[in-house]
Parts: sequence; C-alpha cells; structure tokens
Amino acid sequence: MTDIQGTCTDRFSSVQQAFAANFDAGLEVGASVCVVVDGKTEVDLWAGHAGVERTRPWGSDTITNVWSSTKTQMYLVCLMLADRGELDLHAPVAKYWPEFAANGKGGVEVRHFLSHSSGLPGWDEPLEQSDLWDHDKCAASLARQAPWWEPGTASGYHAISQGYLIGEVVRRVAGQSLGTFFRKEVAEPLGADFHIGTGPEHDARIVPIIPPAAALPPGLDPTGIPIRVFGNPPMDPAMALTTEWRRCESPAANGQGNARSLASTQSIVSHGGEVGGRRFLSEATCRRVFEPQTSGVDMVLGLPITFGMGYALPSPDLPVGGPGSCFWGGWGGSLVVNDLDHRMTVAYVMNRMGNGTVGDERGGGLLMAAYAALA
Repeated sequence: MTDIQGTCTDRFSSVQQAFAANFDAGLEVGASVCVVVDGKTEVDLWAGHAGVERTRPWGSDTITNVWSSTKTQMYLVCLMLADRGELDLHAPVAKYWPEFAANGKGGVEVRHFLSHSSGLPGWDEPLEQSDLWDHDKCAASLARQAPWWEPGTASGYHAISQGYLIGEVVRRVAGQSLGTFFRKEVAEPLGADFHIGTGPEHDARIVPIIPPAAALPPGLDPTGIPIRVFGNPPMDPAMALTTEWRRCESPAANGQGNARSLASTQSIVSHGGEVGGRRFLSEATCRRVFEPQTSGVDMVLGLPITFGMGYALPSPDLPVGGPGSCFWGGWGGSLVVNDLDHRMTVAYVMNRMGNGTVGDERGGGLLMAAYAALA
C-alpha cells in the first residue's frame, strides 16, 4: 500500500481512493493531486518518490516539469491583459508586434495564437534543441515565416511555438516577459509555487521527469505536419532534465510546479476571477474562454478538439469535465480542468510520463472521482 500524504475531506474521499489506486496498479512513481471547490481546498495529496530508484520521497513542496499544462498559465496571463484593456484578443498580432506581419501574416489575430490556428505550429528554419533557450531567436524566426495553412480555419497544435508567439505578444504589451508577469501578478500574490523560468534556488526541490517508452507515436508521415512540429527541433523529453531548460522561459511547456500550485492559480478562472478576496479577472472575461474558435480534427494531434480562448472545451468526442468546463493537459499525463459552473478546479501532476500528449487515464480517473464527489 502506498503511503498517501496530505489532506482530503470526507466528501472527496473518492479522489483519494482513485489516487491510491493509480499507485497500487503500478502506474505511478510520484504524483500530486489537488481539488479546489468554491474557495476551499478539498483535496491536496501527494505520494510516491522522486525517481525510479525510489530513494527520495515526493514531498509537500516537490515540483516538476508539467509540460503543456503550463499553457493554462499562459492563457490566464492573456485573459488578465485583455481584462485590463491592454490586449485585444481580436486585434491583429501586428498591432503589438509589427515585424510579425511579414510573409502575409498581417491578418493573423491574437486569438489565432490562443486557438492553435495561426498556421505556425512549428519552424521552417532548422533549429537545435538549445535554440529553445533563446526566446528572441525562436520568436523572430516565427515572425519571418509564412503560415502553413490559412490562419483561423483549423487548429494544428502549437506544442512549443505557442509559448514564443504568445510570449512575444505579452512582452510587447506588458513590457516584461510572460514568466515575470505571471510571477508578479499571479504566483506571488497567491503564494503559489509555480514557475515559468526557474531559478537555482528551486533546483533541489525539482523532481526529474521519467520519460515514456516512446517520445513520439510510431508511424508518423516524415513529411507531414506532426513530424515537422515535433521533429524541428527534435522533442526529447530528456531536455526537461537540463539546467538550461529550467532557466529559460518556454511558457508553452517548461512550467515547474505541483498540483497545489496549478489548482490555486487556475482557480482564478473557475471562481469567476476572484480568489482569496483578491480580484484578478472579471467574471465576464473568465467566460470568454467559452468563445469557440476552432472545432474539428486537429492537424497535429489527430484528435477532434474544440478550442475556445486558449483552453479546450468539452465536446461529444472529448467529454472532459462538465458543460461549464475548460481544460488542458501536459505531455505524459498532467491535467488541469476548470469547471466554472461548479466553481471547481482539478489539477494532477506526476513525474512518470505516459505515452499520451495531452493527458491519460490516471488524471482522467481522478477527475471522474472529483465529479462523483460533487454528485
């Protein structure tokens, strides 16, 4: 039996049972789960170990790379700037980033970045993995190139590029990097242990990810869009183990945190913009996540997905959460779901990566247990 640490109310004991079951089934090495409902932390649990050698326990303050669950923090930043009237989500990107208009991109709007529909899911210019540490190089390269399809007509998951696209817009609008804005305006006010660009003072607490058996699904067309996205530069999960990846800001993928910090920050969205007596967003702006942008089979992921303003929305093909939910997950299994109707956020973070790109059955089981507790 795995030793489960933390707190869980009786009402949400089903989540603790599902969490323990993941360990008992051998699906986990180390993980954390958090559920916040109507301003109360109902679940804050962690268990397991920091690595496959299982010599160091996963602790209360353990953090790890959550991959694309970081995107939910990036979307939160965009919503905050929009709420303040500093960023128009329907404005051409070139309004804020004039150089971006090159190669026929003058009509690309900010919302196209948020919905993975700008036609820039990857780079034409060959890149090395180390180039991802250089925001200016990555952003400038995307600004120079032409879209791979007509912007706004379909989604193609901007797995890594989205961070440099949105990150550059935020820098132009806010006069500071996205990671800095998030730290000053969200993480520090909430005391949330989540970092986009992580200083050396946190290194001792960072649990290394455990890569999956296969980094990419087999049988990809070598000339198709997915391999162009994940092959340039080659997406090797082991890069999360490098100091350079931790220090840089790649806000689509290199956030370091745990379930508690993800849930506490994302509860801003599920709670109508106000957390702990502090208002971060208007309720109307929170509801903007439900403005549909694209719907159909994503050209990179090959899955039918409906994207709102950043977050994915539940659909018959992808029934994640309730009708008032928005969500996204990370490479290997991490997951964040905000349910605005129930004022609930569910977050799950782990170190053992599965083969999924945007979540797997471990987080799904925890989410189902949380909804069962609500019922």
